[in-house]
Amino acid sequence: MAQRIIDGVLSALAGLVSVLLSWPYWRDFEYWPESPAMWRVYIAAGYLLAVYVFYIFLGSLRTLFLHDEQARVPASGRDGLAREERP
Repeated sequence: MAQRIIDGVLSALAGLVSVLLSWPYWRDFEYWPESPAMWRVYIAAGYLLAVYVFYIFLGSLRTLFLHDEQARVPASGRDGLAREERP
């Protein structure tokens, strides 16, 4: 449960950074929606999408490291057994 909370907080912070980086101020207001309502929809949808993507990325990254760790443990165990069997 604690891992999910940490992932959620990290995803929310990364989503906030993504929204701040996409803010039109940084690009001299080159893009600005016609109405304030569409601007709010654009920001909200972008934030939610960013949080989802970062959350899934962190879960996939954890799985990748877990598989790497599991692959290394049996390999070292087999090497240890092979060394013991040699005369």
